[in-house]
Amino acid sequence: MERTSSSTWVKGLADMFASQGIDVPRLFRTARLDITLLDKPAARFGAEKISELWDIAVAWSGNQALGLNPGLAARYVNFDVVGYAMMSNPNLRTGLENLSRYLALISDCTTFELVPERQNCWLVLGHIGNTRRVPRQRQEYSLLTLLILSRWLTRREVRVLGAEFIFAEPLDFHPYRMTFDCPLRFDQPASRILLSAEDLDAPLPSSNPTMFDLHERVIEERLTSLGNTRTSYRVSEEIIRRLHQGEPRREDIASGLALTDRTLQRRLHAENTSFQQLLDEARSELARKYLTEEHHSLGQVADMLGFVDQSNFFRACKRWFDLPPGQYRQRFGINSASTV
Repeated sequence: MERTSSSTWVKGLADMFASQGIDVPRLFRTARLDITLLDKPAARFGAEKISELWDIAVAWSGNQALGLNPGLAARYVNFDVVGYAMMSNPNLRTGLENLSRYLALISDCTTFELVPERQNCWLVLGHIGNTRRVPRQRQEYSLLTLLILSRWLTRREVRVLGAEFIFAEPLDFHPYRMTFDCPLRFDQPASRILLSAEDLDAPLPSSNPTMFDLHERVIEERLTSLGNTRTSYRVSEEIIRRLHQGEPRREDIASGLALTDRTLQRRLHAENTSFQQLLDEARSELARKYLTEEHHSLGQVADMLGFVDQSNFFRACKRWFDLPPGQYRQRFGINSASTV
């Protein structure tokens, strides 16, 4: 399954690039993308192409901190109907929980999770659907837009208590300090920001249950048109969410989707797939992501994919990529000290 982002999101990104002096029509020609799709709300752009846009834009601008500007992010980011649905929630925490459900409308190549830490909560962001490295600028911008969204929803100066990034510490981390104004850590397992319980539980001034129901129906209709309400899609997303805890059982996935195991099997059969096929595809997709992130050892990647032992991971990589995991990594200039 090709992972994509909405043209509405990419248009905001393109406008932000243009504001920094980047020739956007030339940018799209260089990336071999049809720029007219930006004016078509139903259009989608592939995950790989969005990363390519970022790489080219950073190279042309000479700005390694491109996107790390709260003013620009606030001006150009567009969460479309998802943002308005979140406005209608009782508080920020509930709104963000709904964002994790509806994010596929904006981008199904972006993963989002709320992870509690004492009374506070981490907003954890990731990207899937790429066979190339996801530019750190793309990840930074996405994290910043979560902060901007939180401030827009609450109408308050939401403060970041901590920020962590999966990539190495940059030579100049002044832009990070200016943007997030909090303790920073690099070379971490995930890219995430920590928000306080006070901010998360503050009532939203625009809370409106009736409007939420209206926006939710619109979102569900759009997700249906994208195919993101299919049982196979929901199972895949649930597998991806649980894999780091070990190989998920089909019965547990069915329970998590409020289905019986028999109903789940019947629906997947009707969609010409099976639980084992979806599990294998999810592992393959995540393997592409993790193997391009050099801070993970091969043993850690095997664990995060839910393999009981590394030899099974080795055989799966040979089947997926025609290469063992260490050699696959070398294609991206990553030397693995750990081997299987």
